[in-house]
Formats: sequence, C-alpha cells, structure tokens
Amino acid sequence: MSASPPRYIPHTADDVRHMLGAIGVADVEALFAPVPEKLRLRRLLALPEAASEQEVAAELAALAERNAHAGSHAWFLGAGCYAHYTPAAVDALVSRAEFTTSYTPYQPEISQGTLQAIFEWQTMICGLTGLDVSNASLYDGASAAAEAVLMAMRSTRRRRIVLAHGLHPHYADVLRSYVRALDVEIVAAPRAADGRSAPVDALVDADTACVVLQQPGFLGTVQDVAAAAEAAHARGALLVVVVSEALSMGLLRAPGELGADIVCGEAQSFGVASSFGGPALETVDARGKRGFVLTLSTREQHIRREKATSNICTNQGLCLLMATVYLSLLGRVGLAQLARLNYAKAEYLKSRVRSAPGLGLPLAAPTFNEFVVSVRDPAAALARAEADGIVAGLDLAAYEPDLGPALLVCATELASRDAMDRLVAALAGSGS
Repeated sequence: MSASPPRYIPHTADDVRHMLGAIGVADVEALFAPVPEKLRLRRLLALPEAASEQEVAAELAALAERNAHAGSHAWFLGAGCYAHYTPAAVDALVSRAEFTTSYTPYQPEISQGTLQAIFEWQTMICGLTGLDVSNASLYDGASAAAEAVLMAMRSTRRRRIVLAHGLHPHYADVLRSYVRALDVEIVAAPRAADGRSAPVDALVDADTACVVLQQPGFLGTVQDVAAAAEAAHARGALLVVVVSEALSMGLLRAPGELGADIVCGEAQSFGVASSFGGPALETVDARGKRGFVLTLSTREQHIRREKATSNICTNQGLCLLMATVYLSLLGRVGLAQLARLNYAKAEYLKSRVRSAPGLGLPLAAPTFNEFVVSVRDPAAALARAEADGIVAGLDLAAYEPDLGPALLVCATELASRDAMDRLVAALAGSGS
C-alpha cells in the first residue's frame, strides 16, 4: 500500500489498514485485481487544485449565467412547461424546515402539517376541476395521463383508447410506453381545420374504455369538452381530460362541469419554477363514486397491488406545497384575474402577428395563452429572436409538420408589450 495519504477519501492510513485487515486483503491494490489492466488508470486524475468556497461559488455562478431562463430573457416558450411569476412568499413559506424535511408522510402522527397541506391541495383541486375526489399527486403530468387511462381501463374493463388530437406528444409517448405490453388498441383523431380535435364520435365504440382530451390542446386551442364527453358517454366510455397549463382553469369552465370523468395533468404553473423541465406535479380526480382518501392515515399497509391502478404511492410533496401556497395567495378572484391577463396578453400578441408581413395565424380556434404562428424560416426566426434576448417558442416541424413552417408561441403575464413587439419584429425579420 502506498505511504502517501489518500487524495479523494477522508480515511487515514490506520483506517485503511484496519478495513483491509477486517476483510482479509493485503492492500488496496488487491481490491482492483478483477479490473483488466487496460481499463485501469495508472496516473492521478487531472483535477484542478482545491479552491475556496468563495471561488467555487463565483465559478458556479458564472456557469449558471450562461443558461437562458425567464429572468434573463423575454420568454415565449411554453409547450407543457410554463414561465409564470412566483410570489416571494411561496419560497419563504415552503423553505420552513418542517416542510423541507418531510418527503413522503409515511408516519402521519409526526407529519400532520404536511398532511394538512395535502388535504388543502386536494380541496383546491376539486374546486378547480369540478370533481368530487382528488388524489394527492403523482410524479408528473405525462405519467398522470397514463395512470388515468389505466384507471379508466380497469373501471370499464375495456381495452380501446381514443386520443383526441391535441394531447401533448410527450404525454402520448409515455402513455404508449405504459400500455405497450398490454392488449390495448390506441386510435387517434385527426386535427380539425381550426386547430382543435376533430369529433371523436365515429372512433368510440363498445370496446372503448376512454376518450383522452387535452384542454387546452397542445397547440393552445380551446377544445370542445362537452362534445367529447357526450361521444364517450353515449358508448359507455369515460372522458379523461388532461390539463398541462393549469392556469387555464382560472378562465375556462371546470372539466367536471362539462362531463369529464377523470381530470389529470400538470400543475407546474402554480408557483413551481420551470427548472429546466422539472420536477413538477399533477393530480388525478374521479367523479360519481365514493372515494376513500388516505390523507390522514399511513398508507403502505393499505396497498393491494393486484387491485391497485399502479403501485405508485409517493407524491411530489414539496412541489404540491408550493402550488397550495401559490393558490392560497391568489385566491379564487386573483387566479381568475391572472388567467384573464394571460389571455389578454396572447390576444395582443396575436393582433401584432396579424399585421406583420410574413407572419400568420393558421388556426382559427380560440386559444388560451398559446398559439401557432406561421413564419418563413423557423430556425432563422428563432436565431434572430435569441440574438435580441428572446426565447421565441417551439419549432413545430417535429410535431405538426403539415402546418408548414410554424412556431408554437406562449405569452404569460411575464410578457411585456415591448417584449411582444420585439418578438414580432424578430420573427418577421424586420429588426427591433
């Protein structure tokens, strides 16, 4: 064994000697005998010299500043993860030790604060969705949509799934992954001329477990939930409504009021930072049957794996708490006002797009805060916008190629009129 002290571990030479003796090995080198010689590094790692905390913090801050985010750029990218303003009180409250140290409340007798917050969250979600029962949460909106479909299949004992057009393509991919090994048929409705889903009536039959409809759709269009519910219920199927932009529920009618049986999706917009796409949160709701809620009870002993929709038993507790604090701060009136502000911002941006040469609005359906913009060259338009400090949106070539060259653009309350004017100029190529 080398007499030099270890470089990367805290053990002293005596510590190492004691451990080697306990396992009956002569030296550290013997531990690596099974590793082929050609795979072993016979030199010290090329690591920089140690730095002080101040120096490391400065270097990491410099690296972080190279990332574009909603605080450094004018932000018009949505597509399932949305930039909204988060009141300072959200971070202040969720940073309290009793919340940050509680992951999953397996022992309710010592986690009553967390469990009470979860109960408040469930109550709020029931109010927003118009349904009677809410779970605590799952991992994200995509897995929630898949779990909702599994629930519908088990409830109806059917194996056919109808996807209305407008389900987020990533959500659809996750759903297909979930059911890949099952005897499931998935059929998809086309897009109507106005951008919403075409009617699903002809696709729903006696074998259909559920219709899955996203509201608003992936392209921002406001879908006809009532018509989808009528088509599903006429054949004994359920309607699953997916919501990826939760703020829309502050303006649009609750899905449950329009006939939705299960509502699921992503609530990241409620005070949870986009954080490079996660973590986030979601909820699944049910209607019309008695619900037995385990919010105030420990859960592991209740799992009956052969009868459960899945074996997921954890919730995104901290993200859920952020959303609960956020909704508590806004209240019913504040949430509605914020939703209307998002709608108004997007409508202003649409008006500027209509009057700009080379730009267009190919879809006529009403939208919430996200919509499609036709451009001559999406790559060039995105590059011009980035040069002006703007993240302009999502190139739809990989998702909706039949729309032609187009971007998916989102305007939330963070969008100033000046930023929207600059965006239109950049997309049109007319300068700022």
